[in-house]
Amino acid sequence: MLRVCIFDFGGSWDDYLPLAEFSYNNSYHSSIGMPPYEMLYGRKCRTPVCWGEVGQHEVAHKKVVKATNERIDQIRAHLKAAQDRQKSYADKRRRPIEFQVGDFVLLKVSPWKGVIRFRKRGKLSPRFIGPFKIIARVGEVAYRLELPEELSGIHNTFHVSYLRKCLADESAYVPLEDIEIDDKLNYVERPVAILDRKVKQLRDKSLS
Repeated sequence: MLRVCIFDFGGSWDDYLPLAEFSYNNSYHSSIGMPPYEMLYGRKCRTPVCWGEVGQHEVAHKKVVKATNERIDQIRAHLKAAQDRQKSYADKRRRPIEFQVGDFVLLKVSPWKGVIRFRKRGKLSPRFIGPFKIIARVGEVAYRLELPEELSGIHNTFHVSYLRKCLADESAYVPLEDIEIDDKLNYVERPVAILDRKVKQLRDKSLS
Protein backbone atom coordinates (compact mmCIF):
# COMPACT_ATOMS: atom_id res chain seq x y z
CA MET A 1 0.00 0.00 0.00
CA LEU A 2 2.82 2.42 0.86
CA ARG A 3 4.56 1.54 -2.40
CA VAL A 4 1.46 2.59 -4.32
CA CYS A 5 1.39 5.91 -2.45
CA ILE A 6 5.02 6.56 -3.33
CA PHE A 7 4.41 5.80 -6.99
CA ASP A 8 1.27 7.95 -7.19
CA PHE A 9 2.27 10.94 -5.06
CA GLY A 10 6.06 11.01 -5.43
CA GLY A 11 8.03 13.00 -2.87
CA SER A 12 4.94 14.18 -0.98
CA TRP A 13 3.63 10.66 -0.35
CA ASP A 14 3.82 11.05 3.45
CA ASP A 15 1.25 13.87 3.28
CA TYR A 16 -1.28 11.31 2.06
CA LEU A 17 -0.71 8.71 4.78
CA PRO A 18 -3.84 9.71 6.77
CA LEU A 19 -5.96 9.22 3.64
CA ALA A 20 -4.28 5.87 2.95
CA GLU A 21 -4.94 4.76 6.52
CA PHE A 22 -8.55 5.93 6.30
CA SER A 23 -9.02 4.02 3.05
CA TYR A 24 -7.45 0.87 4.49
CA ASN A 25 -9.54 0.92 7.67
CA ASN A 26 -12.75 1.32 5.68
CA SER A 27 -12.03 -1.28 3.01
CA TYR A 28 -13.64 -4.71 3.13
CA HIS A 29 -11.35 -7.45 4.49
CA SER A 30 -12.30 -10.95 3.47
CA SER A 31 -10.60 -12.49 6.53
CA ILE A 32 -12.96 -10.75 8.99
CA GLY A 33 -15.87 -10.22 6.61
CA MET A 34 -16.05 -6.45 7.17
CA PRO A 35 -13.87 -3.31 7.31
CA PRO A 36 -11.52 -3.00 10.32
CA TYR A 37 -13.31 0.17 11.45
CA GLU A 38 -16.65 -1.62 11.61
CA MET A 39 -15.05 -4.49 13.50
CA LEU A 40 -13.57 -2.11 16.09
CA TYR A 41 -16.51 0.26 16.64
CA GLY A 42 -19.46 -1.95 15.71
CA ARG A 43 -20.78 0.42 13.05
CA LYS A 44 -19.86 1.66 9.61
CA CYS A 45 -17.65 4.72 9.38
CA ARG A 46 -19.34 7.92 8.23
CA THR A 47 -17.32 9.27 5.33
CA PRO A 48 -17.35 12.95 4.26
CA VAL A 49 -20.14 12.07 1.82
CA CYS A 50 -22.52 11.14 4.65
CA TRP A 51 -21.37 13.33 7.52
CA GLY A 52 -24.86 14.80 7.61
CA GLU A 53 -26.15 11.53 9.01
CA VAL A 54 -26.23 11.61 12.78
CA GLY A 55 -25.62 8.32 14.54
CA GLN A 56 -27.75 7.15 17.42
CA HIS A 57 -26.17 7.42 20.88
CA GLU A 58 -26.61 4.29 22.92
CA VAL A 59 -25.75 3.47 26.50
CA ALA A 60 -23.86 0.21 27.02
CA HIS A 61 -26.86 -1.83 28.15
CA LYS A 62 -27.48 -5.55 27.70
CA LYS A 63 -28.51 -5.25 24.04
CA VAL A 64 -25.26 -3.49 23.13
CA VAL A 65 -23.19 -6.06 25.03
CA LYS A 66 -25.07 -8.89 23.34
CA ALA A 67 -24.62 -7.34 19.89
CA THR A 68 -20.90 -6.85 20.56
CA ASN A 69 -20.45 -10.46 21.63
CA GLU A 70 -22.31 -11.65 18.54
CA ARG A 71 -20.06 -9.52 16.37
CA ILE A 72 -16.95 -10.97 18.07
CA ASP A 73 -18.21 -14.52 17.44
CA GLN A 74 -18.88 -13.60 13.82
CA ILE A 75 -15.37 -12.20 13.39
CA ARG A 76 -13.82 -15.30 14.97
CA ALA A 77 -15.76 -17.49 12.57
CA HIS A 78 -14.56 -15.41 9.60
CA LEU A 79 -10.94 -15.59 10.80
CA LYS A 80 -11.17 -19.35 11.30
CA ALA A 81 -12.60 -19.78 7.80
CA ALA A 82 -9.80 -17.62 6.34
CA GLN A 83 -7.13 -19.62 8.20
CA ASP A 84 -8.62 -22.91 7.01
CA ARG A 85 -8.71 -21.60 3.46
CA GLN A 86 -5.07 -20.49 3.58
CA LYS A 87 -4.07 -23.81 5.16
CA SER A 88 -5.78 -25.74 2.38
CA TYR A 89 -3.81 -23.76 -0.21
CA ALA A 90 -0.52 -24.40 1.61
CA ASP A 91 -1.23 -28.11 2.15
CA LYS A 92 -1.52 -28.63 -1.59
CA ARG A 93 2.18 -27.79 -1.94
CA ARG A 94 3.37 -29.58 1.18
CA ARG A 95 4.51 -33.14 1.51
CA PRO A 96 5.53 -34.99 4.66
CA ILE A 97 9.30 -35.45 4.89
CA GLU A 98 10.60 -38.40 6.88
CA PHE A 99 13.99 -40.06 7.17
CA GLN A 100 15.15 -43.33 8.62
CA VAL A 101 17.98 -43.88 11.08
CA GLY A 102 21.05 -44.65 8.98
CA ASP A 103 20.03 -42.40 6.07
CA PHE A 104 22.49 -39.80 4.84
CA VAL A 105 21.30 -36.22 4.52
CA LEU A 106 22.66 -32.83 3.48
CA LEU A 107 22.51 -29.99 6.00
CA LYS A 108 21.31 -26.54 4.92
CA VAL A 109 23.49 -23.55 5.84
CA SER A 110 22.96 -19.80 5.34
CA PRO A 111 25.68 -17.50 3.90
CA TRP A 112 26.44 -14.10 5.33
CA LYS A 113 25.76 -11.51 2.64
CA GLY A 114 28.21 -9.13 1.09
CA VAL A 115 31.40 -11.21 0.90
CA ILE A 116 32.70 -13.56 -1.79
CA ARG A 117 33.88 -17.11 -1.29
CA PHE A 118 33.84 -20.47 -3.05
CA ARG A 119 34.35 -18.49 -6.29
CA LYS A 120 30.55 -18.28 -6.47
CA ARG A 121 28.12 -15.53 -5.62
CA GLY A 122 24.46 -15.42 -4.63
CA LYS A 123 22.44 -18.41 -5.77
CA LEU A 124 25.58 -20.27 -6.87
CA SER A 125 27.03 -20.33 -3.35
CA PRO A 126 26.89 -23.65 -1.47
CA ARG A 127 23.60 -24.10 0.35
CA PHE A 128 24.15 -27.58 1.77
CA ILE A 129 27.05 -29.41 3.38
CA GLY A 130 27.45 -33.09 4.10
CA PRO A 131 26.38 -35.79 3.78
CA PHE A 132 25.83 -36.68 7.44
CA LYS A 133 24.39 -39.84 8.89
CA ILE A 134 21.14 -39.79 10.88
CA ILE A 135 21.70 -41.50 14.23
CA ALA A 136 18.33 -40.86 15.92
CA ARG A 137 14.90 -39.33 15.46
CA VAL A 138 13.90 -36.69 18.01
CA GLY A 139 10.15 -36.16 18.22
CA GLU A 140 8.08 -35.87 15.07
CA VAL A 141 10.04 -33.31 13.04
CA ALA A 142 13.68 -33.37 14.21
CA TYR A 143 16.68 -35.64 13.71
CA ARG A 144 20.06 -36.08 15.37
CA LEU A 145 23.05 -36.21 13.02
CA GLU A 146 26.50 -37.68 13.32
CA LEU A 147 28.61 -34.56 12.84
CA PRO A 148 32.39 -34.49 12.27
CA GLU A 149 34.87 -32.91 14.66
CA GLU A 150 34.85 -29.67 12.64
CA LEU A 151 31.23 -29.09 13.71
CA SER A 152 31.60 -30.17 17.33
CA GLY A 153 30.49 -26.73 18.53
CA ILE A 154 27.09 -27.03 16.84
CA HIS A 155 24.10 -28.76 18.40
CA ASN A 156 23.57 -31.96 16.41
CA THR A 157 19.74 -31.98 16.38
CA PHE A 158 18.02 -30.27 13.43
CA HIS A 159 14.50 -29.62 12.21
CA VAL A 160 13.53 -31.56 9.11
CA SER A 161 13.37 -28.31 7.10
CA TYR A 162 17.19 -28.06 7.35
CA LEU A 163 17.74 -31.51 5.87
CA ARG A 164 17.72 -32.90 2.34
CA LYS A 165 17.87 -36.53 1.36
CA CYS A 166 21.30 -37.48 0.00
CA LEU A 167 21.15 -40.10 -2.75
CA ALA A 168 24.74 -39.70 -3.91
CA ASP A 169 27.78 -41.68 -2.87
CA GLU A 170 28.62 -40.80 0.74
CA SER A 171 32.27 -40.42 -0.22
CA ALA A 172 31.34 -37.38 -2.35
CA TYR A 173 30.88 -34.51 0.06
CA VAL A 174 31.36 -30.78 0.45
CA PRO A 175 34.66 -30.28 2.37
CA LEU A 176 34.37 -28.64 5.76
CA GLU A 177 37.96 -27.71 6.52
CA ASP A 178 37.76 -24.48 4.51
CA ILE A 179 34.29 -23.48 5.70
CA GLU A 180 33.93 -21.41 8.87
CA ILE A 181 30.50 -22.17 10.32
CA ASP A 182 29.15 -20.56 13.47
CA ASP A 183 26.69 -22.03 15.96
CA LYS A 184 23.77 -20.67 13.88
CA LEU A 185 24.89 -22.48 10.73
CA ASN A 186 26.05 -19.30 8.99
CA TYR A 187 29.30 -19.28 7.05
CA VAL A 188 31.50 -16.35 6.09
CA GLU A 189 32.39 -15.87 2.44
CA ARG A 190 35.92 -14.60 1.76
CA PRO A 191 37.80 -14.05 -1.51
CA VAL A 192 40.08 -16.95 -2.41
CA ALA A 193 42.48 -14.88 -4.52
CA ILE A 194 42.83 -11.52 -6.28
CA LEU A 195 43.16 -12.34 -9.96
CA ASP A 196 43.66 -8.85 -11.34
CA ARG A 197 43.56 -5.19 -10.46
CA LYS A 198 42.83 -1.93 -12.23
CA VAL A 199 45.04 1.13 -11.73
CA LYS A 200 43.58 4.59 -12.29
CA GLN A 201 46.12 7.32 -12.94
CA LEU A 202 45.30 10.71 -11.44
CA ARG A 203 47.19 13.97 -11.85
CA ASP A 204 49.81 13.31 -9.16
CA LYS A 205 49.06 9.79 -7.93
CA SER A 206 47.60 6.47 -8.95
CA LEU A 207 44.76 4.51 -7.35
CA SER A 208 44.19 0.76 -7.58
